Amino acid sequence: MRMPHPGLRVTGLESSLAFYAALGYLEVGRVPRTRFGSPTVLRLPDGPFVSLEPVHDPGRPVRDTGAVNHPVVQADDLDALVARLAAGGVAAGPPVDSGPGTRTARVTGPDGHRIEPVRWPPGHPAGMTEADFA
Repeated sequence: MRMPHPGLRVTGLESSLAFYAALGYLEVGRVPRTRFGSPTVLRLPDGPFVSLEPVHDPGRPVRDTGAVNHPVVQADDLDALVARLAAGGVAAGPPVDSGPGTRTARVTGPDGHRIEPVRWPPGHPAGMTEADFA
């Protein structure tokens, strides 16, 4: 397993994107509104993969500067991971298809942070790239 990138809730999308651009992040693409907000995916200039996902939802302003929307954890076998979590007493939502060959599940940690285990389609790189938004 690995964690490809965290999703961080942001209150002001454009000001946040300007801040991350100033740090050197490049915008890879934007995802249409989802049930948890509107994600924009970023990568660092020397990295081939998305490494940060600011998520904007005007109806849910960030009240805690440490707020995390949903860290993503890559799993080679999502069904086995969900079963292992259940065996350990951790409830996870059932894996769902979330794109061509991609499956995700939802898990909530003890502090209420949502975690998104993901399984990429066979042959997909170890993280998100520009090709996922082409």
